[in-house]
Amino acid sequence: MTQAETLFAPASGFGRAAVAVIRISGPAARDVLVALCGSLPPPRRLSLRSLRDPADGTELDRALVAWFPGPDTYSGEDMAELHLHGGAAVRMGVLATLARFPGCRAAEPGAFTRRAVLNGRMDLAAAEAVADLIDAETEGQRRQALRQLDGALSRQVAAWRAEAVDCLAAAEAALDFADEGDVDDAGLDAALFGRAARLRDAIAGTLRDGQRGERLREGFTVVLAGAPNSGKSTLLNALSRRDVAIVSDRPGTTRDAIEVRLDLGGLPVLLVDTAGLRETAEPIEAEGIVRTRARIDSADLVIALVPPDGAVPELGPTRTPILTVRTKTDLFAGSETERESDGPAVSARTGAGMARLLDAIQAAAESGLGTGDALITRARHRAALEACVGHLDRLLEGTGGLPELAAEDLRLAVRALGEVAGHVGVEDVLDRLFSGFCIGK
Repeated sequence: MTQAETLFAPASGFGRAAVAVIRISGPAARDVLVALCGSLPPPRRLSLRSLRDPADGTELDRALVAWFPGPDTYSGEDMAELHLHGGAAVRMGVLATLARFPGCRAAEPGAFTRRAVLNGRMDLAAAEAVADLIDAETEGQRRQALRQLDGALSRQVAAWRAEAVDCLAAAEAALDFADEGDVDDAGLDAALFGRAARLRDAIAGTLRDGQRGERLREGFTVVLAGAPNSGKSTLLNALSRRDVAIVSDRPGTTRDAIEVRLDLGGLPVLLVDTAGLRETAEPIEAEGIVRTRARIDSADLVIALVPPDGAVPELGPTRTPILTVRTKTDLFAGSETERESDGPAVSARTGAGMARLLDAIQAAAESGLGTGDALITRARHRAALEACVGHLDRLLEGTGGLPELAAEDLRLAVRALGEVAGHVGVEDVLDRLFSGFCIGK
């Protein structure tokens, strides 16, 4: 893809709809719009026009069109939008006509946002926020994506980077002008190391967030674990309010993990039903149990199910928080107090205790994910900030007072901070990021 090409793509979903939007961006956008409409509409206003194929004058559609002259546009270049009737034939006819214009071609996923980054309309962190906003399934994910799109991370990292650059300038002054009478070793005095230490502590403090932002993007993982016939699949169906797992009295029915996504209080929760934990010689079931233990170790919360007269399942050594839940309470003969003595008690058949269990899961998710206020939302951000802290640690642990080593450590710290917003090394991540975008964005 080159900046000289003009891109076009549907910016709305496929299928029958009231309106289909086609986006055009690039140096030929003006000429394409004039050729289709006969004249250029007023900028930044929807205008009703008859769209015609320039080759033979065939009418393609009567549509609303919009013209956006650059550089004050989403992509930073001339753009146009065609708001067509949403039938498949109309959309495909217009797309086929656009493909015949010289210098025009269909856009790849994320191509418009990629150009926005390359043209300085947004930084890489904001582009990632656009992707997160498109993928958001819950209120918490939406809030987090909008906060990043508004520049929460970018502004903080820019402030850190400015401080690191100031420290670097002082270190380089000591290095480059050490022989000048008015510049001595003051560039490496205690004040510089104090500033570097405060910067290091601020970034390190942000990193100690329990990875709330990344976990909110991916979802809070809750694993249902227990012995065969402890009610895992029945509970999964009840919590998801649909039959997603096969329920049977025969032990070993569930062999592989079954996942269901829930929205609890605006937070994404991933429920995972797993194979029953027991000793078995059946190889397929044994592999399912191995996978169960792996899911337990990687989960955010394990719900250990205990059936009537059953024992708490042996989950093995794990640091994952565990919530013990008594199941099938409709079969208990004891009082409600006795039922609750070993933890929450539920009956998927009658619904008893289900609201309390959902509240407990939601409380755990809120504690683990927060409310969308995390600053770091991707592993890439965390890796860059950790690298910056590492360089500052090396600076503070002792350079022997040599300005050459101090300047190099600070230069690497500045570079690491620049990677967050894409000021350096941007080409290394553009392809990977935009491959996950929608076509037309």
